[in-house]
Amino acid sequence: MSDASPRPVVEMRGIDKSFGAIQALVNVDLTLMPGEVLGLVGDNSAGKSTLMKILSGAYQRDRGEVLIDGVSCHFKSPHESRERGIEMIYQDFALCGNLDVAANIFLGRWPTKGLFVDRARMEAEASAVLQRLKVDVNHVRQRVESLSGGRQQSVAIARAISFAPKVVILDEPTANLSVTATARLLETMLELKRQNVAQIIISHRLNDIFEVGDRVMVLKRGRNVGERRIADITEHEVLELIVRGEEAAAGR
Repeated sequence: MSDASPRPVVEMRGIDKSFGAIQALVNVDLTLMPGEVLGLVGDNSAGKSTLMKILSGAYQRDRGEVLIDGVSCHFKSPHESRERGIEMIYQDFALCGNLDVAANIFLGRWPTKGLFVDRARMEAEASAVLQRLKVDVNHVRQRVESLSGGRQQSVAIARAISFAPKVVILDEPTANLSVTATARLLETMLELKRQNVAQIIISHRLNDIFEVGDRVMVLKRGRNVGERRIADITEHEVLELIVRGEEAAAGR
């Protein structure tokens, strides 16, 4: 009889990373299942972004192993991680404000017809990606710089989704968004979850993680000090882990 248990889409085992004399990560493990939303939290300099930059290929680990769908990988660049289905969306969105929505979604890989950009195809495919995410913009020809922060975030997510990723990493995605834009983004994340796209959200806003997350993982000084299912912990208990580490949760 075959094992019907789903396999993790991401496993990070015993990850170490130093920057000179600074030990940024110490023996960190992380597991992510298909379609799961994992909240990654901790104070500043806890190692959250460093861990995700290793997963996305922006940084190289010193020790440890990264497995994607059970296959050991060593990404030397974000391009290599993208080829294995990993997309990271940074706080600044990495968009070109003077270009329109469609051009941003397909930035650097515009479809062509002969020697020219195939605008009709690009706009049709951009519209399809936005519809998949249930994102509403006035028109795919609208310049990105004219969009609100929330809609710019949606365009950044649409760009990531256009690569058909297995995993999307969002770095403080709601930090600069209004209440309305935050609600729209969280709905987009739930839509991705319904489409079985796994997500990791780095955030200081625990209420956002509790709104869409399945699990939360806490880093402190580069170490994993706690991991819980959202259903089994409160925001206050997560804060205790962030401040005091695992001993607080154990009542020691």
